[in-house]
Amino acid sequence: MQPNYQPTSIEQQAQQHWDSRQAFRATEQSDKPKYYCLSMFPYPSGKLHMGHVRNYTIGDVLSRYHRMKGCNVMQPMGWDAFGLPAENAALANNVPPAAWTYDNIDYMRKQLKSLGFGIDWSREVTTCKPEYYRWEQWLFTRLYKKGIIYKKTSSVNWDPVDQTVLANEQVIDGCGWRSGAPVEKRDIPMYFFRITEYADELLQGLDTLPGWPEQVKTMQANWIGKSHGCEIFFPYDMESVGTGGMLKVYTTRPDTLMGATYLAVAAEHPLAKRAAEVSEKPELSNFIAECNRGGTAEADMATMEKKGIDTGMFARHPVTGEKLPIWIANYVLMNYGEGAVMAVPAHDERDFEFATKYDLPVKHVIASPALLDKWKNLEDRFKADGYELDPEDLDTMGMFAYLSIVLMDLPSPSEALIDAVHEFAAQLQLESPYTEQGTLACSGKYSGMEFQEAFDAISAYLVANGLGKKRSQFRLRDWGISRQRYWGCPIPIIHCFTCGDVPVPDEQLPVVLPENVVPDGTGSPLAKMQDFYMTPCPQCGKAAKRETDTMDTFVESSWYYARYASPDCTSGMVDERAKHWLPVDQYIGGIEHAILHLLYARFFHKLMRDEGLVEGDEPFTNLLTQGMVVAPTFYREDAHDRKQWINPSEVEVKTDERGRPVGATLKSDGQPVFIGSTEKMAKSKNNGVDPQAIIDAYGADTARLFMMFAAPPEQSLEWSDAGVEGAFRFLKRVWKAAHDHVEQGVVTAYRDGELSAAGKVLRLQLHQTIAKVDDDMGRRKTFNTAIAANMELLNALAKFDEQTPVARSVMQEVLEAIVLMLNPIVPHLSHALWTELRPGSDLLDQPFPETDPSALVQDEIEIVIQVNGKLRGNLTVAKSADNTTLERLALAHPAVEKQLAGAMPKNIVVVPGRLINIVV
Repeated sequence: MQPNYQPTSIEQQAQQHWDSRQAFRATEQSDKPKYYCLSMFPYPSGKLHMGHVRNYTIGDVLSRYHRMKGCNVMQPMGWDAFGLPAENAALANNVPPAAWTYDNIDYMRKQLKSLGFGIDWSREVTTCKPEYYRWEQWLFTRLYKKGIIYKKTSSVNWDPVDQTVLANEQVIDGCGWRSGAPVEKRDIPMYFFRITEYADELLQGLDTLPGWPEQVKTMQANWIGKSHGCEIFFPYDMESVGTGGMLKVYTTRPDTLMGATYLAVAAEHPLAKRAAEVSEKPELSNFIAECNRGGTAEADMATMEKKGIDTGMFARHPVTGEKLPIWIANYVLMNYGEGAVMAVPAHDERDFEFATKYDLPVKHVIASPALLDKWKNLEDRFKADGYELDPEDLDTMGMFAYLSIVLMDLPSPSEALIDAVHEFAAQLQLESPYTEQGTLACSGKYSGMEFQEAFDAISAYLVANGLGKKRSQFRLRDWGISRQRYWGCPIPIIHCFTCGDVPVPDEQLPVVLPENVVPDGTGSPLAKMQDFYMTPCPQCGKAAKRETDTMDTFVESSWYYARYASPDCTSGMVDERAKHWLPVDQYIGGIEHAILHLLYARFFHKLMRDEGLVEGDEPFTNLLTQGMVVAPTFYREDAHDRKQWINPSEVEVKTDERGRPVGATLKSDGQPVFIGSTEKMAKSKNNGVDPQAIIDAYGADTARLFMMFAAPPEQSLEWSDAGVEGAFRFLKRVWKAAHDHVEQGVVTAYRDGELSAAGKVLRLQLHQTIAKVDDDMGRRKTFNTAIAANMELLNALAKFDEQTPVARSVMQEVLEAIVLMLNPIVPHLSHALWTELRPGSDLLDQPFPETDPSALVQDEIEIVIQVNGKLRGNLTVAKSADNTTLERLALAHPAVEKQLAGAMPKNIVVVPGRLINIVV
């Protein structure tokens, strides 16, 4: 056995051995329980980053562990290969996206293999290949015929120079991120998945997923956003609007209806367009045009500047008949609710901000407990001055306006009354807006009601008078999948002037995306390629045009997990093998995918279930969301105060006596650099570490070990060069311990024989460690504590210096167990050491070690000795020792004799099996 740990040669030999045995090829022909472990597949961007390494190491540790526990394991890998980054890279490098993508896949596959992941590469899928996307086109045609997929016009951000649709995030100050041209709003036809049809099932299904993090389930529930509210109709004011009709709004707070002081509509709302058409004010058209430039996501609404313009139109309050002005506001979205809101500034943050800016009325109709108390005090003050407040006037004018008028009308109000009014007004200011539920005030016959009573009463009034209805609504919107991009899955629809939109027949699938195309950045190349889009109609045979939009790349990643079960199936999306492997037993990926990807995958599973393709309601039984890999940032500022980011490997950091950074210099010139914050590894901050550099310097096992030891999987992992060095040192220690033992000759692991006291203690620690590591890896998934336990066991072994035959058999048992327990984490080292410790046997065939119950039986235990609650020593005693024996031994202990100094103890407290406390 070579004396030094040499990871390069060790890892090559281990990987060659695994390949020769096809060790990780999964098969359905097994009587073992199946374990399908899946990590979210990568986008082939060019190189693996440390986030990939962490994600896939977690999956590999679990896969190898469950294999050792007797499971039939499948751990596949593939490539989420379509998407805009490939188009951008192709544009920059003047190469087809396909060539760029396939080159990246080849390189990243080599990197994954170099890390020793136990992947079944025979199941590899690549989403940009026709044999994959053919089947999502097939499913598209089925769902289109069922009406689950439909077509409608939708408003998008249009770059008139690049001739393409932009996401909201690609619109910067109203201009396209690449062209710089002013962005326009355009209505274009798009295809949508009717995901809202499954909203209730998607929401309820979260309760059937105990193996998912609560945080993820909460995020999905909030995104689906089921709310119970009321649709309210505000009749048009005929004189100002010029026509009859109703303005519909949806609200979850009908209890605040009496506080509505204006109505706001989106710029795309029909009333806004009508106002612009009939008005002689150019400001209206200009404001609508401004709103239609650029994109605004719902998430931005809370922080954006609120802008609006009065249309000059009114609608009638459905209860009081009061005329409410209709404004166009930029914070109202056409694609949410009805594109209109009833504005209650006293009880809504956005409405209040808007009303304050434009000096619109604020009417308080919900009173907090504190406000109610002050109101009662105020009523008492008025009564003391001989004045009764009029509830009807109060309801009409609102609290603040009414009190101001009353105060002016009183001939000689007392100073106490004036102070009480001012105090009440100050409370109103503090509570603007008061957004919680509470007791209704200034609401006519509804005043004094609590939330639910008012909700029901106001809703009942509206329904009875044809002015509203109760309904539930979802925040979730149907999923628009049309993308005006080239590098994506073609949508299988043919547009015929005679037959309309016709799905591509099965026998003509797949609609193959031409791969030898270099985009020029001005719209989709497909729309310019007659040989692609010109085709005969499959129904009438006349000339027709293919759809040139491609699908959202979330479609490909929504069903890949199922394709792994039967990747070579040519007769459908999946075959019978899917019933064997699905659902996925363990899914692993970043928390950033908690909503869209995971929601769409759950939706797709239900679609495939309803097509009879898969069984069960959910795709992933257990979900682990690993934390980010973070690292420090360093930078210098140029002449324009722009940060120039410097990679941590190029920086020398100075620390104080506690190891805290106090300064940093650039290694190349010795000059200072700024220390930034610790952030997620990213190209933009130049704080990434190349996994290949770590593999080349220390080996794949060191990288794997550090990733598993530095933090629990769900927490962020802070990169540390010192931590990597420490991981490497530990592996060298394991190697040396095995080498030193093997050089004296391998023996059979301990089975029986008389053990010394030290031997018993070592075996006790060994089997306690086995139990802990088994629990840490299987149930708790805390690999860092499993590694720490092995480190402690190795330390204990190093202190065990007996060399009798029985002692050496115990050492053999400990070393074999350490190798087996570390195998899921550092499989290359474990393979090499096992071949030395157990010549002629293969680690691939070994089960996870089991605890020996007899080793956990302790003949002797250690008892802590305290004097007045302070630790003074310990005793090693027979486990069967009674309290009298323990007291006698404790009183005879030198440390206790010193404390007593000949005196008698006041009391002796014995906690059996744990401690003795002597009170003096």
